[in-house]
This record gives sequence, C-alpha cells and structure tokens, in this order.
Amino acid sequence: MEARIPNPALSNPATLKALIALAESTGDTGVPNTTHHLMHVRASQINGCSGCLEMHTKEMRKAGESDERIFTVAAWRDTAFFTDAERAALALTEALTRIADRADPVDDDVWDEAARHYDEKQLSSLVLSIAAINTWNRLNVATRQIAGAA
Repeated sequence: MEARIPNPALSNPATLKALIALAESTGDTGVPNTTHHLMHVRASQINGCSGCLEMHTKEMRKAGESDERIFTVAAWRDTAFFTDAERAALALTEALTRIADRADPVDDDVWDEAARHYDEKQLSSLVLSIAAINTWNRLNVATRQIAGAA
C-alpha cells in the first residue's frame, strides 16, 4: 500500500494552520484531554483512518491511559472502563461521525445525555473536536495515508 498523494493539509500550509487552530480551539474548556483522545480514536475507528488511530492511541498511552481503555474504545458500551461523561461524549462522536446513517443523526437522547455532563462551552468543544477529527480522517482516507509509513 502507498498513499495516493501526501495529505492535502500537509501540502498546504494555510490549511494545516487552520486545522491546527481548530483543534487547539477545543482546549481549555474543562473537557479532559482524555475525552478528546477517546473521541478521536472512536471516530477514526468508524472512518477506518489508520494514521489517526495510530497517532491518537499513542497519545492515550503517553497520557497514561490503560491498555484496557485503549483496546476497548470500539466496545465502550460493553465495558466498565468509561465514565458516564465519557460515554456521552462517545455516543455524540458516533452520532456526528455517522450523520448519514439516520434521519435524525443527533437525536435528543444523545444530545440531552451529553448536555447532562457538559455545559454549553464544553458541548461546543466536543462538537468542534469531532468535526476536526472527521476532517483529518476524511483527508487521510481519501488519499490513503498509511499508518507506519515513513
């Protein structure tokens, strides 16, 4: 396997700067970095983005996350490794990543559960973080960026 072209964001400095700024804008809202990492891993699993999966699981490990949590993100509903707030963020991630899968992609139950754990500023952070990782996933998948490739 090889990439079709380099990642478009890496080839365009203005785009790279904008995407980094978007990601950085989601910090300092009270949402733990761990939650963002979990969301990034889950969206990347759904989208089949090997590069983002490699990067974000490494970030989780560097941040001290247990192997159990890293290995079971895809099965978060069926484990005891995640808090209720993390579960709400993961459900929101799945809904926003799979927007074409149902008529009401982010139904009230998903949104209301997230709103039970996060205030408006934090919800905005979650939505922006999910949008950012989905952008990276789409860029990587479209151009076949390969995890572990030099």
